Amino acid sequence: MVVSRDKAPTAQETFMQMAQAAGLRGRLLVTIGLLLLVRLGIFLPVPGVDRAAFQANIQNSPLIGFLDFFSGGGIRTLGIFALGILPYINASIIIQLMTAAIPQLEDLQKNEGEAGRRKLSQYTRYIALVWAIIQSTGIALWIANSQAAVTPGPVFIVETVLALTAGSMFVMWVSELITERGIGNGASLLIFLNIVAVLPRSLGQTFELAQENAQRGNREVVGGVIILLIVFLIMIVGIVFVQEGTRRIPIISARRQVGRKLLRETKSYLPLRLNQGGVMPIIFASAVLVLPYSLAQFTRNPILIQVASYLSPSGPTPWLYVAFYLTLILFFSYFYASLIVNPVDMSQNLKKMGASIPGIRPGRATSEYVERVLNRLTFLGAIFLGLVAIVPTAVESATRVPTFQGLGATSLLILVGVAIDTAKQIQTYVISQRYEGMVKQ
Repeated sequence: MVVSRDKAPTAQETFMQMAQAAGLRGRLLVTIGLLLLVRLGIFLPVPGVDRAAFQANIQNSPLIGFLDFFSGGGIRTLGIFALGILPYINASIIIQLMTAAIPQLEDLQKNEGEAGRRKLSQYTRYIALVWAIIQSTGIALWIANSQAAVTPGPVFIVETVLALTAGSMFVMWVSELITERGIGNGASLLIFLNIVAVLPRSLGQTFELAQENAQRGNREVVGGVIILLIVFLIMIVGIVFVQEGTRRIPIISARRQVGRKLLRETKSYLPLRLNQGGVMPIIFASAVLVLPYSLAQFTRNPILIQVASYLSPSGPTPWLYVAFYLTLILFFSYFYASLIVNPVDMSQNLKKMGASIPGIRPGRATSEYVERVLNRLTFLGAIFLGLVAIVPTAVESATRVPTFQGLGATSLLILVGVAIDTAKQIQTYVISQRYEGMVKQ
């Protein structure tokens, strides 16, 4: 097959490489096999639990729904992989926050190279282990206190903690194995798999609802299902554009003398993404919104119960919930953007490379310009995230179609973002195979 090295690989070339190239085919098989292994582990039950009593206790719990979202139904089935990748995600977030606050960790990340990144990865594993023990202990105590345990006692608590912690550490190891020997980011693919696992059930319930109401002659529900599906498709298209959207700041490199050669000035650009934080601002905001309800549920405090009711979408003041949710998304968007992009470091790096932005002086003026552009981009990205977070829920309430409940903004962002990143990695591998073939010729 004749291809151009300057063009992106076509779908035909990509699929041929996936089928013929031994390296890419092996990576795909490893990824699929490990994902199936993790998915099967969700249905291996934790011993000593009364399933009927446990299902009755977790019904209509937003805290369990939030945790269950990342485990693909693992919390509700209470398998040994119930915690899934959640402790590792929490540990990664904690390390990111600590890196921005502790100079020693920041030095490891920026100046120590590969050895520093390995140390940070090891710290992340230790924190994930501690976090898994804490979460599994909380789940074990909750099961014992809710009379869902067959034989409640210290032995049951220890066995449950060991089973859930070991399962979480195994899932963490599998995610790192996928990242190293498979295709894509392991943690992201595991979350992607958990969301996709819920899709057939939601789609089946939606089509059954539409079919039942069509037979009864109820056109409003059928029209609501169609409107909801159209809104989801529009949201997916919008997410693709925003995830790929970048602001390209032009950069000019000065002339340099290398030996006897005089290198001319080169023009390039500095890409700043429209949505720097990805899905993380929505995850953080959702966690904060769930916190009052979970505290009220565990403490039974009347003040916390009243606060939780006001911050609920089905409460007496849904507008307060929307306003608070949008404010949290805006705050965490700016917070996460400040963690990812540092305008001061960026201006210093440009100065070291002998590059500058046309019309902007190097140094402080460059950092102020980059910070101003970044703030505007972050504001636009936060507005988009707010729309994606609110619109699907509002359409579900207006159309009265509850079958897609839980498959909202966070799910769509993760599905689209992970799919784009994985497709780019596959295309990069195909391009590398193309150049290897040209060198052999």
